[in-house]
Amino acid sequence: MKVRIAAILLIATSVIANAQDDPAIGQANGIKLDKQLVQRWKVGMSITAPAGPCAGVFGTATIPTDWPEQQVRLLEEDLSPEVKDLAYRTLDNGVKQMLISIPMLNAGQEAHAYVTVEVIRSSILGPDDPLQFEIPKRVPRDVVKFLAPSPFIESRHAKIRSLAREILKEKEDAPAWEQVEAMYDWVRENVEYVNGPLKGAIAALNDGNGDCEELTSLFIALCRANKIPARTVWIPQHCYPEFYLEDKEGKGHWFPCQAAGTRDFGSMPDHRPILQKGDNYRVPEKKEPQRYVAEFLKVQAIRGGGKPQVQFVRQLLDGQ
Repeated sequence: MKVRIAAILLIATSVIANAQDDPAIGQANGIKLDKQLVQRWKVGMSITAPAGPCAGVFGTATIPTDWPEQQVRLLEEDLSPEVKDLAYRTLDNGVKQMLISIPMLNAGQEAHAYVTVEVIRSSILGPDDPLQFEIPKRVPRDVVKFLAPSPFIESRHAKIRSLAREILKEKEDAPAWEQVEAMYDWVRENVEYVNGPLKGAIAALNDGNGDCEELTSLFIALCRANKIPARTVWIPQHCYPEFYLEDKEGKGHWFPCQAAGTRDFGSMPDHRPILQKGDNYRVPEKKEPQRYVAEFLKVQAIRGGGKPQVQFVRQLLDGQ
């Protein structure tokens, strides 16, 4: 077994601190970072060969990475001897993945690759003066993609566009913050939370119900239909939206909100680690655009039939 210490290992306990004590943390005119939670997470995979040997095993898993409200430090890599290589890559929208390769696994043999990361996640307070923000007149190149449709976010559907116009019909002269909030409140008041399979924004609108993914998708679709960039934020067992506005100096800011659950608009109390931000990814192993970058495993050859057993792991080691 190979265990590589990737950084000075500081055993992180559940630590709460006030991020605003550091003047370098936060965004001028935008969100304010509040309390920090420090956690250690174990991420990776375990693969067991079937009754016959298998060759050319390749797997990927998403690991947390840095965002304005999150800092990540790699602490340890734990690889069994069968793992030839562990590498990392970053996809568009800043998604970080671990990539493992195993040349050969004999019948019934198990191999694993895990990384341990320290995640410092801050809760978010809303801006002091939300009414100062405006819909961007010139959307930056790296933000333009968050105006286009995504899988299950049908922002150009006629019904979505019509509703988006209708919601803001009496808000045309209102500040941008109030316009976005009107769409947010409409979704929360008119779409009932019902847990179920993924069905997307237009289905949630037609059915009048959906879970956190549907409420998030519908809100994002309405924002995009009204030329306001918006995107999905993915955390363990949940997701929520962010929307993008500019301050009077022309600087852009992303603001979170809780589409399902407690009402939090422009703020976010959740400390779970951010896995990825976005909802339209190009993944080398997939032909079609992906709404979410999921774990992946591929085996080139298997003798004797059967499939390898794989267990993907995302485990909280300490913290709350």
